[in-house]
Amino acid sequence: MVAVRASGANILHADLDAFYASVEQRDDTRLRGRPVIVGSGVVMAASYEARACGVRSAMGGGRARMLCPHAVWVPPRMEAYAEASKQVFSLFDDVTPLVEPISVDEAFLDVSGSVHLFGEPAEIAAKLRTRALVEVGLPLSVGAARTKFLAKVASQQAKPDGMCIVPVDGELEFLHPLPVEVLWGVGPVTATKLHDHGIDTVGDLAGANGAELGGFLGPHAGRHLRALAHNRDPRPVDTTRRDRTMGAQRALGQKVRTREELRREVLG
Repeated sequence: MVAVRASGANILHADLDAFYASVEQRDDTRLRGRPVIVGSGVVMAASYEARACGVRSAMGGGRARMLCPHAVWVPPRMEAYAEASKQVFSLFDDVTPLVEPISVDEAFLDVSGSVHLFGEPAEIAAKLRTRALVEVGLPLSVGAARTKFLAKVASQQAKPDGMCIVPVDGELEFLHPLPVEVLWGVGPVTATKLHDHGIDTVGDLAGANGAELGGFLGPHAGRHLRALAHNRDPRPVDTTRRDRTMGAQRALGQKVRTREELRREVLG
């Protein structure tokens, strides 16, 4: 099922905050308010208390321990995270059938057909946040906007544990002062190129010459980023979307491994 795009700020992006670490803090009261790192050799997730020290997902354990020596390390419990995700997604399903999962801890929701039942998008977002906290025990940040892109930007601006509603008549006023790094497709390399050309904010990019952007970013990337800078994102919430990849990781530590040992790990 694919949603029909409505004219209002009816797209929600709901994102659980520091998901794995939040589950650990929920289930063990001793961890609440303390820096928590999920993982062993590599950081799988970090609580906001650990993030305040500079710890980030996918960071090596040695670096994380140096940045946050007082952090509590806990092994991952994937079954607990899967169950928590299932509970939160059931809350989404209570609001609308138009839910597009992005990962175990975030999704887009189109609530354009739900407002006559549950109120305006801001009311729906507030109720979802309350239910996630009361019924599942997890903080949920929600952004609402007319497009998927802007809804995700709004939820990121609302973190941690907040809500941000972007009115249709204030989209560019909200978007343009933000740094270019909020745009999908702007990683460290692209950001450096943009900054080198004096483009620091989304507004700078929106006003940039398209041909010049294409010259140093490539024509496709230039068009894509300029479209986002003007909040042009026609993609609807798509419930037919399914994950197309699977991944797994295991830290091998510092021990020297034989070729056969490495072969078994890669095949596994």
